[in-house]
Amino acid sequence: MPEELEESTSQPFDINRYLDIARRRHLIFLTLLLLGWACVWGSSWILPAKYTSSTLILVEEPAVPKNYVVPNISDDLQDRLQSITQQILSRTRLLLIIDKLHLYQNSRHVLRPDERVDRMRKDIGVDLVKDERTNSITGFRVSYTAPNPYTAQQVTKELTNLFIDENLKVRKEESESTTQFIESQLAAARAKLSEQGNKVQEFQSAHEGSLPSQQTANLQILSGLQAQLQNAQDALNAAKNQSVYHQSMIQQYHAFDTKHRSANGAPSGLEGIDQQLDSLRAKLQDMRTRYTDQWPEVQQVKAQITDAEKERADILAGLKKIPNGKQPSSSDQAAEILDPAQNAPLLQLQSQLQADQAEIANRQRSITSLEARIGQYQSSLNSEPAVSQQLADLSRGYEQSQANYNDLLKKESDSQMATSMEQMQEGQRFTVLDPASLPARPSFPNRLKMCGIGLGAGIGLGLLVVFLQEFIDDRMHSDGEITKLIPVGVMAEIPQILNPSDTQQERKKMMLGWAMAALVLCVILSGSAFSYLHS
Repeated sequence: MPEELEESTSQPFDINRYLDIARRRHLIFLTLLLLGWACVWGSSWILPAKYTSSTLILVEEPAVPKNYVVPNISDDLQDRLQSITQQILSRTRLLLIIDKLHLYQNSRHVLRPDERVDRMRKDIGVDLVKDERTNSITGFRVSYTAPNPYTAQQVTKELTNLFIDENLKVRKEESESTTQFIESQLAAARAKLSEQGNKVQEFQSAHEGSLPSQQTANLQILSGLQAQLQNAQDALNAAKNQSVYHQSMIQQYHAFDTKHRSANGAPSGLEGIDQQLDSLRAKLQDMRTRYTDQWPEVQQVKAQITDAEKERADILAGLKKIPNGKQPSSSDQAAEILDPAQNAPLLQLQSQLQADQAEIANRQRSITSLEARIGQYQSSLNSEPAVSQQLADLSRGYEQSQANYNDLLKKESDSQMATSMEQMQEGQRFTVLDPASLPARPSFPNRLKMCGIGLGAGIGLGLLVVFLQEFIDDRMHSDGEITKLIPVGVMAEIPQILNPSDTQQERKKMMLGWAMAALVLCVILSGSAFSYLHS
């Protein structure tokens, strides 16, 4: 028979054969269908009911736009939700809820705390709600399943409050932590900036006068010092000339002897003064063609002319004191020379010579001081490139520290503003859109769905048993099977002869089949309607 079944599977679909199987096996099929459906449907009323309460939490964006206050915490909502969920589902948090609401105490045996926590974690559900267009998280749904609908609602409310409070707490802590970190970095940057500033100030103090910013002033001062040095040297030369002139006048004063007298008795020194006056006047005339009267050298020549004229007048006055034009004797001349207190012009010349020597000493000291200062400024200018390079390196480090400090200062201000926003609960927050529902029907078992499952299970069980019966049945039920079994042609067919009792039996069997089908249909429809109405 198995070989015949294998052969039949390769033949075209024979509907008459399957109808014949249905006529022969319909009672077994209907019985198993009813039995399978009844088992599944009955189990839906035997299994303990569980109720699921859920709430929808909306993720609200910050009340203040990000253009005005930039949040200082991560914007990855999924990571934050995962972190918050892990914290809420921790053993400590769940045990508090279990003890508060007396959960999992109706079991047949006492559960340990860890077992209660594990069961509660399985009963809690957190599902994300995303926007279909942007695929961004707009909210999430929190659910809890319990044998009692009121318990499910209370636990869902507790979980909702935990999510809202934990989100505010986490955002506040993260914001404050970020602000504290930026403040610590700002303090370090401030200390570094102060250190860099002190280095720059110490370097500038140590190289005062050689700084690049002082180069122009140094050049101007150096030019002025060089001009002062030139004037001082000119004044020194003039003082030396004046000293030589006064020394020559004193020597002429002491050079009176007989061989130097003229025909009228006038001393030859007077001729020298006249010659000097002519020379100085010629020099003054020449200098006036090139300079003004305020020029220092012109003023100096004019002063020399005035001194020479005064000395000439003094000599003439001294000569007039000699009576009758007599020439002084050698003894009188010597007495006059030895007693300078009686000779005012000689004393005046000696006083002017001393003043000239004092002026020369002062000019020489001034020139020495000017040369020393010029050397200092020239040294500063020569060292300016190296100082400029070192100062540039220090300034570069200071500018970098300053830029870093300013950047951190701005970040600190923004972070403090963001932290204030989080403390005022104006940041991204969770809002309950749908409060925790009170379930009116159990989420498990779904009795209407189990009616369909039972129907499918009964059909599958009936088909399986009918297939097994056909597989192990070795009888032939049609002429086609005889034709396949015997390789000869059928010469004649003997029709089935039924007596009235057989016909009546067949009719009863058919009526029983239809009655069984109607019964199964009515029972399944009634059970389904009952499940629908009670759910």
